Amino acid sequence: MELICKTTGRALLAEMRGELDHHNAAHVREELESRFAAAGMRNLIFDLSGLRFMDSSGLGILIGRYKTVTALGGQVRIAAPSEQADKLLRLAGIHKIIPMYENLQDAMTGL
Repeated sequence: MELICKTTGRALLAEMRGELDHHNAAHVREELESRFAAAGMRNLIFDLSGLRFMDSSGLGILIGRYKTVTALGGQVRIAAPSEQADKLLRLAGIHKIIPMYENLQDAMTGL
């Protein structure tokens, strides 16, 4: 699992590549929390275009960050989910909670 974080406009962009599962979920959660706090941003965009696999632990990370960010008055968005991630997110109903966008450009609009 590779996590690449960078600030873009008024959001932290978290690009995830590889497999997000129970083996690396704790590390990814800690890293996201640390980078989000250090960036001083209120908004978070997950770029899931490079995610090949995600299990329920990955869903937990997304929902956990959603709760944290919205409690601070920010927004969370999902950009360009891979086919596998999109299928899981829709099956779990995450798309009803966290807005999903076909591409990164659309996800960044309005933040």
